[in-house]
Amino acid sequence: MAEIKPKKELGQHWLHDQGVLDAICVAADVAVNDYVVEIGPGLGTLTQNLLDNGAKVHAIEFDHDLAISLRARIKSHQEQLEISEADIMRFDFTSLPKEYKIVANIPYYLTSGLLRLISETSNPPKKAVLLVQKEVAERVCAKPGQTSLLSISTQMYFDVSLGILVPATLFTPPPKVDSQVLVLQRRETPYFGDADEKKIFQVVKAGFSERRKKLRSSLSGGLGISKEAADNLLTEARINGDLRAQNLTLENWVQLARVLKSDE
Repeated sequence: MAEIKPKKELGQHWLHDQGVLDAICVAADVAVNDYVVEIGPGLGTLTQNLLDNGAKVHAIEFDHDLAISLRARIKSHQEQLEISEADIMRFDFTSLPKEYKIVANIPYYLTSGLLRLISETSNPPKKAVLLVQKEVAERVCAKPGQTSLLSISTQMYFDVSLGILVPATLFTPPPKVDSQVLVLQRRETPYFGDADEKKIFQVVKAGFSERRKKLRSSLSGGLGISKEAADNLLTEARINGDLRAQNLTLENWVQLARVLKSDE
């Protein structure tokens, strides 16, 4: 089999460490007959682990050379493997069975867009375990005081936690930064419950539009209202207008959305 070299433009960094591969499968609770979507299987090291754990694996590979050579690299359980050559950012998640999982070592540049996709699709994964840039994993799991648009929008749909740290030296070629396993467990119902989803993200985006400013200012600019009107919203929601967006809890954002809707 001809040697395939990683393509820098596709952010390919291949993981070979068996201990880390095992840890990823453990974090995903991979069991017999689980339907697992693997994004960017590369040389198939994680793919083989998933298959060995009894999962049915749908491997989605953007790189043509890797897609056509993947099956030849798999040593066992090939009957459990389906391969699609596709762009995950254009993939139809509604075509997947319910209760599927996503387990993947993904290119760093995909992370934010992919999190948005799997959060908002009408057929979300039951669980997603992603190996991503350490800094991004920490941002997704941030607590009030350090939150961002990315963390709030992900945590509305998933319970998030950090898995093992993976040093850059365990990849070929080594990336410039370390990676970390990010574990996303789908909430049975989104955190916003019966609140208006569009209103929640309207106020969240407004709040983080100028994150260095105090909430009354960022909401005023982001919502196109006066500072007095923004202050009134915050007072009604029982939130201190001197706080900044990163200080708010999920419940604070939900309450702001409820107040915004009732005032319209």
